[in-house]
Order: sequence, then C-alpha cells, then structure tokens
Amino acid sequence: MRSVAIHVYRAMRDIVEASEDTLPGKFEITWEGIVHDLISPNSRHELTRARLRKRLEKVMPQEILAHSGRPDVEDVGQGIMRRPDVMVIAEADMETPGTFDPRTIYAAIEVVSRSNPDNDWIGKIRDYPLIGIPIYAVFDPRTGTGAVLTDIHLTPEGPRYATRKDFVYGEDVTIGDWTIATEGLPRYESPGPQETGGERRCG
Repeated sequence: MRSVAIHVYRAMRDIVEASEDTLPGKFEITWEGIVHDLISPNSRHELTRARLRKRLEKVMPQEILAHSGRPDVEDVGQGIMRRPDVMVIAEADMETPGTFDPRTIYAAIEVVSRSNPDNDWIGKIRDYPLIGIPIYAVFDPRTGTGAVLTDIHLTPEGPRYATRKDFVYGEDVTIGDWTIATEGLPRYESPGPQETGGERRCG
C-alpha cells in the first residue's frame, strides 16, 4: 500500500494551513499532492449540501450527524487530508481533538464542483477507499445524476470500491442504512465567465 514520508506530508500540511488564511478557495491534500479549488462553492452547491444534510438527519438516529465544514478528515500515513461536503459521523466521534479519523466516518458525500469535477469523480473515488471511508456518495448538479460507491476491496492499485450504484435526480437514494429523496435538488445553470476557473495541483 502506498504511503508518504511524514516530513513531506507535514510540509504540505504547513503549506495548506498557511495558504488558507491568505488565498480564496479550498485546499486539500490528495494522493497526488495539494489540490487547490480556485472557485468558492456557489449558492446551488451550498443549497444541495444543506438539503442533503436536512434529509439525512431526518432519517438518522439522533446520535449520528450529517456534518459539513471543519475539521478535515486526515490519514497521515496515506498522506491524505480531505474535507467532504457532508460527513456522516457519530456525535461522540466528533469530540476528539484535531482532525477526524476517516475510519470513524460512516459516509462521505460530495456535491460535484462545476469548476473541478474530476476532484470528486476521480480523485475522491481513489482517495476515500484508501483512507477507509466505507461509503462515498456523489451528487452532480451539472447533470442531475450521481452514484453511491461501497464495498472496499483490495486491488493491485490499493483499496478500491467494488460496488457502484448510479442514480438520477428524482429517485430515492440509499446511503448506508438511510434512504433519502433527491427530488428538488437544484441543478447548475450555464457557468458565467467568472466561474470557468479550475484547480491547481502541486506536489
């Protein structure tokens, strides 16, 4: 299994922490290095995230939350630090200091960025099984489609999801033990000139 030298990872982490205070967008450390999403999430991205959180928390036990925001999910050994749009996690597992242990996450949910869809459809499909997140759900407002990936298994390239269930908006979607509606989730409009940026990758 691939691992990264601790001093190299720590150096990237220091860069991310320093950059987030001075530059716009979101920084994550991936299997390939640092990814900087230059475009801040738009209102439809944030509305999708908010509706998914509300729908999940209506059907989940009270002690399990659909959390968004910080802290990040981090696996130092793999050299990966990600910040899912929504994390399904037990409230008790949020009481730990520092970043979240990815193996305490029931599911990671991402709303695809219009400016950088490969980060959600390629990079995170690779990274999340590497750090042991058992379920990854992708919602894509560009196309009104998505997928739920489960069943981590070992491959010559490392852990990968074995099962993928695609869906279209309007269908009910099951994430772990919980089923929610996708009816009424917003779609992106055509991007304006100011929204055609993407990502920068280094490392």
